[in-house]
Amino acid sequence: MSIDIKHHTVQANGIRQHYLDAGKGAPVVLLHGFPETNFAWRFQIPELARHYRVIAPDLRGYGETDKPAGGYDKRNMARDLLELLRTLGIEKIALVGHDRGARVATRFAKDYPELVDRLVVMDNVPTRIVAREFSPAVAKSYWFFIFNQVPDLPEALISGREDLWLRHLFSDWCYNPLAIDGKAFDTYVQAYRRPGALRGAMSDYRAINEDVEQDKVDADIKIACPTLALWGEDFHAVGKMFDMAKIWSEMASNLRTAPIAQAGHLPQEEQPERVNEALLDFLLGWKG
Repeated sequence: MSIDIKHHTVQANGIRQHYLDAGKGAPVVLLHGFPETNFAWRFQIPELARHYRVIAPDLRGYGETDKPAGGYDKRNMARDLLELLRTLGIEKIALVGHDRGARVATRFAKDYPELVDRLVVMDNVPTRIVAREFSPAVAKSYWFFIFNQVPDLPEALISGREDLWLRHLFSDWCYNPLAIDGKAFDTYVQAYRRPGALRGAMSDYRAINEDVEQDKVDADIKIACPTLALWGEDFHAVGKMFDMAKIWSEMASNLRTAPIAQAGHLPQEEQPERVNEALLDFLLGWKG
């Protein structure tokens, strides 16, 4: 059965949001990470859409969604999703977030717990915990957290060299250095050559101080809905650096974990079959 994946744009929370929509049934929302777009979910959408309605937005600042000057704190990016769902008439979701999308998803689950039936956070150490655990070793792997926050300089240095920049990130972050190659790699390069794309992604990181302060306020409130923490077992900055089960037990009271072998930071692209199996198993019983 072929799956029809449709592109839509709507005006929500003051910006034009682009999203992919496929399948029917209980809604499952997929939020991509950095340095990606909703293209990151190309292996998940067809499989999940056989059972669910799948909605995959481009986050504020990324892909075909608007890239305004501000509004990148995670509370406001969670509000982007809230207003998108209101526009679509959706009242409750299963929510999946990877990397930056997991930060938005975590904030959404804390700010709007009544709207989330279950949550998946993929290869993500929460912002507050990265800040708390920062050390020379962490700084070496998380150099881009610092670099991306410098005003204007990243855009100036990367512009015209998007392929070199992305090749370094994908090769360093993946278990197989060439996991993102060919047409997939070219798709990301073209996305970051679009006007405002580099600034949008950097603006996401430039909101880190606000994000940490927001996270501190409700640090003692655990996410109550069923939560799956999934990560690439072989990523030096996540699975090999942090005790992910322990970290997410701080964040969620109803937790499952699923380390993905032979995967780095992009398990949904590196090991899509294993990730799809974990997602479908976790989503079982979600009826909307």
